[in-house]
Amino acid sequence: MSALVLAVLLSLVSAVAYAAAAIVQERVAASGPSSTYAPVRRPAWWGSVTLNGLGAALHVAALAYGPLTLVQPMGALTIVFALPMSAVFIRRRAGAAAWRGAVMATAGLAGLLALTDGADADALAMGSRLVLAAAGFGAVAALFVASRALRRAATRSVLLATAAGGAFGLASVFTKSVAEDWQSGLPLGELPILFAIAGFAISGLLLSQASYRGAGLAAPLATVTVVNPVVAAAIGLTLFGESFRYGTAGTAIALGFGVVAAGGLILLTTERLSAAHHVKPVPPPAPGRRRPDTPDQTATPPALR
Repeated sequence: MSALVLAVLLSLVSAVAYAAAAIVQERVAASGPSSTYAPVRRPAWWGSVTLNGLGAALHVAALAYGPLTLVQPMGALTIVFALPMSAVFIRRRAGAAAWRGAVMATAGLAGLLALTDGADADALAMGSRLVLAAAGFGAVAALFVASRALRRAATRSVLLATAAGGAFGLASVFTKSVAEDWQSGLPLGELPILFAIAGFAISGLLLSQASYRGAGLAAPLATVTVVNPVVAAAIGLTLFGESFRYGTAGTAIALGFGVVAAGGLILLTTERLSAAHHVKPVPPPAPGRRRPDTPDQTATPPALR
């Protein structure tokens, strides 16, 4: 089995684990008044943390065998897997538009996979890594502060999910660099990068949990799955010297496939949000009145009339 095939298989199983974790996180956010960022008193939340940890471990293993431009786009399959999984486990069925979005996302990712060059990437100097880590933490913090100033749950959710996706993407970038250095023995000088990975991973977990509050599953998850690979792939292409096959033409085609995948994810999001928008709550009955669809408990039964 080639290293590229192994990276694909590990990425697929990782996406399944992340999808399961997202479903649990959304249910925890929707069903309890626990802390928005870390509902530590909910056993289900710890289950989602375990699933996220499993997905992260498989993701790290995939990064050890494949380039960022391959492994990160594969992570977008999380929302594709989340559709049937949510239908099975929480009885939330997807409509035709959602499945069209899933097909578009899968086709776009398949195109990216076919054009990915598995060549070794260039190493990034320690000084550049530290500058990138500081800039990344600053950007995540700025998005978090901006979200605190917003009152609309939907907008706040998108900003928090964007921050979470950026944090996860940066964690993947630094994990890739450490995984490459590990092959020749990990020096003590890598400790700051290990702390940065932990900081980005924890920040991403807490921010993603917060993004599900009042926004459902689809919109936050789609935002995270789009932002995560975009951030990591952009860094891989610009700083690590990764590339696509066939030079400039291959890169342009890969960008087109990326647009198709992103369009599928957007279609998934809008379909789920539209479905939620059309579900109108039933107003409570006025005093002394009953609901139109509720049998009159005081009426005389037919047999006694």
